[in-house]
Amino acid sequence: MVDVRGLRRRYEGSGRSRTGHGFEAVRGVDIRVRRGELYALLGTNGAGKTSTVETVEGLAAPSGGTVRVLGRDPFRDRDAVRPRIGIMLQEAGFPGALTVAEMAALWHRTLPSPRSVAEVLDLVVLGHRRDVAIASLSGGERRRLDLALALMGRPDVLFLDEPTTGLDPQSRRATWELIGTLLRERTTVLLTTHYLEEAEALADRIAIMHAGVIAREGTLAEIVSRQPTRITFAVDAAEAADSLEAVRRMAGAGFSAERQDGRHHVRLETFDPQPLLRLLLDWAGDRLLLRELRVTPGSLEQAFLDVAAQPPVSASQGWAA
Repeated sequence: MVDVRGLRRRYEGSGRSRTGHGFEAVRGVDIRVRRGELYALLGTNGAGKTSTVETVEGLAAPSGGTVRVLGRDPFRDRDAVRPRIGIMLQEAGFPGALTVAEMAALWHRTLPSPRSVAEVLDLVVLGHRRDVAIASLSGGERRRLDLALALMGRPDVLFLDEPTTGLDPQSRRATWELIGTLLRERTTVLLTTHYLEEAEALADRIAIMHAGVIAREGTLAEIVSRQPTRITFAVDAAEAADSLEAVRRMAGAGFSAERQDGRHHVRLETFDPQPLLRLLLDWAGDRLLLRELRVTPGSLEQAFLDVAAQPPVSASQGWAA
């Protein structure tokens, strides 16, 4: 349904460029999304998510590579692709003087075989606000109206850009349930979000972008499996100074320690935590108190933070001459 290969997007003469010759925001991205799948695109600020999604939506032409949505180029074949996709932008910019129903009716007239205004407003629980001016809606209600119009055309492919920003927890959960219903109906969804919990709850596959490339990709289980379990604890410095070398040998490369406030704060990383925990507890025995002992399994948050901690792209890679 979505097939992106070697996507590059460059801003010529961008003000972001220190040389004035242009900035390459997307540097060779591959994305493939199957029918009925939700693909979540995460990323650090400035990672290139928006530049990528705008190109896949057909709002901009790629500088390099190919983009196909429903087998067609979404930029060049916009007339063929646009009726079959739905787009929920971060900011829709609807006229504030129109009521919810008026805006929905106006949008309804642009689509070939849309859901009715009443149906789509009920889907996002806005039927009771149909006669309220858009300017009077809360931020969360405006996001729900954005979603309603994105769904109105019964899209085969749905693009959701931060769909639950500004929603209260109950509305966010209701939106997740609605997206789940769409997926069961075989709608394909490309989602960008800053809520990691949202990606964990909804996504079939997840990609994490950083510095214009996809740094991690896979199912949630696959991404988490690449993250080590972290074991952290603190011991009084006077008691442990002569024996931390034994812990270092146990942990190998996954060992770090720093002295602070009269204690050694130790972090161990391992993909096989049970044997290491057994060795650690045997080492401590009855003579040492392992303070603040924590065992933290790998997580999507840990993977995201590890990607975010990577150094920024070098000038020779990121600033195109």
